[in-house]
Amino acid sequence: MLYDEDIRILLFDYLDRRFPKVRTFEEKSMGHSRSDVVALLPNLIVGIEIKSDADSYTRLVTQVKDYDKYFDVNFILVGSSHLTHVHEHIPPYWGILLVDQKEEEPIIRQVRAPGLNPKVKTRTQLSFMWKRELRMILEANKLGVYVSRSRRAMENALISWVPHKNLKRQMCYILFERDYSIFEKDEE
Repeated sequence: MLYDEDIRILLFDYLDRRFPKVRTFEEKSMGHSRSDVVALLPNLIVGIEIKSDADSYTRLVTQVKDYDKYFDVNFILVGSSHLTHVHEHIPPYWGILLVDQKEEEPIIRQVRAPGLNPKVKTRTQLSFMWKRELRMILEANKLGVYVSRSRRAMENALISWVPHKNLKRQMCYILFERDYSIFEKDEE
């Protein structure tokens, strides 16, 4: 039986092979949950929940609600014991990945492709951004007049004035380029 930490190693290899440009993060707080893995792509933020054969679905209802607020695409990665019933616990637009242990070496394979998450909220995704990064996006979109305002006012301006596709691309670019060794504490 593979446990969560073993599965993560396989997952990171799978993501690196599948996507030409990907940056991964573990244990990202969101809402009342913590995502197991976040995969940042050039134009999407992907959430991945891991349910090993040793896990239960106890917290999954809350996790699904939280993932749906934050991520453009969601996957659940399961051990083989969950494959038969996992679709009953997740929305139809979630993708399903399986840790397949039938081979000589365990591999991850996609069982169900994901759809775009219809419930994702731009405002919750903006919470991933540092305040200075919001300022950068405002200035890049010639909305500098909002730079000195509160975080909420900056978010409102971005949501109101920047086309969603452009805003997502700019957010992903900044998150890719961010120096994560720096911790920024935003002041309101």
